[in-house]
Amino acid sequence: MRNFKEVIEAARQAGPKTLSVAVAQDEDVLRAVKSAVESGIVKPILVGDKNKIVNIAKEIDFSLDGIEIIDILDLKEATLKAVALVSSGRAQILMKGMVDTSIVLSSVLDKVVGLRTGKTLSHIAVFFVPTYHKMLMVTDAAMNIEPDLNKKKEILQNAVEFAHSLGIANPKCAVICVKETISQSMRHTVEAGQLVDMNKAGEIEGCIVGGPFALDNAISKEAAEHKGIRHEVAGDADILLMPQIEAGNVLYKSLTFLANAESAGIVLGAGAPIVLTSRADNDVAKLNSIALASLHA
Repeated sequence: MRNFKEVIEAARQAGPKTLSVAVAQDEDVLRAVKSAVESGIVKPILVGDKNKIVNIAKEIDFSLDGIEIIDILDLKEATLKAVALVSSGRAQILMKGMVDTSIVLSSVLDKVVGLRTGKTLSHIAVFFVPTYHKMLMVTDAAMNIEPDLNKKKEILQNAVEFAHSLGIANPKCAVICVKETISQSMRHTVEAGQLVDMNKAGEIEGCIVGGPFALDNAISKEAAEHKGIRHEVAGDADILLMPQIEAGNVLYKSLTFLANAESAGIVLGAGAPIVLTSRADNDVAKLNSIALASLHA
């Protein structure tokens, strides 16, 4: 896939999934849901303040005929209900609306109706960058603050499973550090080497792991060759595993705002994909994220 139009088309061909929207009274969210319905990729269930949902839908010319709306005013109660729709099997995707992320995550982790799997929850961002030759995935830029080796392994495994769902059979994973050699005084470079060893030993399957890589060596063959790095991941990475959240978040926003990249992201590791976009994301980014979640579901 070379752009999000192709992602949306692939999701359409895979067939519509049921999308449960928590606190759906948000214009950008409803615009994205409208586009997703018109694209044939989801059938939504809207949970939240029915009067506000109906009024916003009228303003954006979104017909709610045949769409179920569950009228719950309390934010926490509405979010729990949206999660319960997924955990019960009525819906396959959860989407955050006009509600704090903390409320969504606490509902996802609820012991009664939540979406616990025992896996680490992690965020994956997908980019189509004009200067890169293929889809690029970045993890984790939003969830795990300072992951240790085991957390990095789980984050990487989540990303690999996600890549498989997009048709990438053996994704190339670059473990990003500040330098491309192992230094005992720099924990992330040591852990990068350990992740590579885990991959070689079959502990991390379905992918090729390389590292440590500085960012330039992971995405530029010329930069890798200049430093004498010869590895099949070098300059051709599908997945960039970031060392911690600051590095991931800075790269995410740099690609979005400086590199004119198309972007989207979802949360992995729960019992279903979660569209957990920022309130600052526009309806197009939210639609792209719904399409990714639909494919992964």
